Amino acid sequence: MNATSDARTTRIARLTPYAVVGAPALMALYGGIRLVPGSRAPGPGWTAGHAAMFAGLLLFVPVLLALYRRLAPRGTAGRVGAGAALGAAFAGLLCSLAQIGVDLVVGLVAADKAEQSRLFDRVQGVPGVLPAVYQVGPLLFYVGLLALLTAAAAGRSRALPWWSPALVLLGTLATGVDLALIPLAAACYLLALAPLARPAAAPRAALA
Repeated sequence: MNATSDARTTRIARLTPYAVVGAPALMALYGGIRLVPGSRAPGPGWTAGHAAMFAGLLLFVPVLLALYRRLAPRGTAGRVGAGAALGAAFAGLLCSLAQIGVDLVVGLVAADKAEQSRLFDRVQGVPGVLPAVYQVGPLLFYVGLLALLTAAAAGRSRALPWWSPALVLLGTLATGVDLALIPLAAACYLLALAPLARPAAAPRAALA
């Protein structure tokens, strides 16, 4: 059991530096492609942008796991709090992946912008899809991520600097104002997560 856990920790540690850079970079690529005329209709731009975003979201898996391991919470309250934050982040991540997956499929199937709109209306008209995949569900990713970052930056842990959650909050709010600011948000995420690329020191409880 310990050997398995150690092997898993080692794999996460090896992946984390690449994921910390790759996730925001692919997010920025998606945001940049969105600014190219014609990229919001079915075609190569739509497909390339959404494929980049899908891959970027997948890279947040090792990032979240690495962040959680930096906390190493002690006590029931600490473990419950950290687990809830990680669970919320993963739930939101799955919803976001579902959203981008739907967008990819619709873009590949639709012949033009009009058909794309009709397909989206059909998918989003299914009960529960709109709130789960487009409105509420994806927000859980940002809530969970911010909770983990805040816990890692606060209290006795100090696993991350205070400005890591502040930068993620800034980037998240920026995309809420205008999706054209996704590249700016990606830069904020990169700076915020960069300390995770360094080897972890012996963790202390942040949510005990």
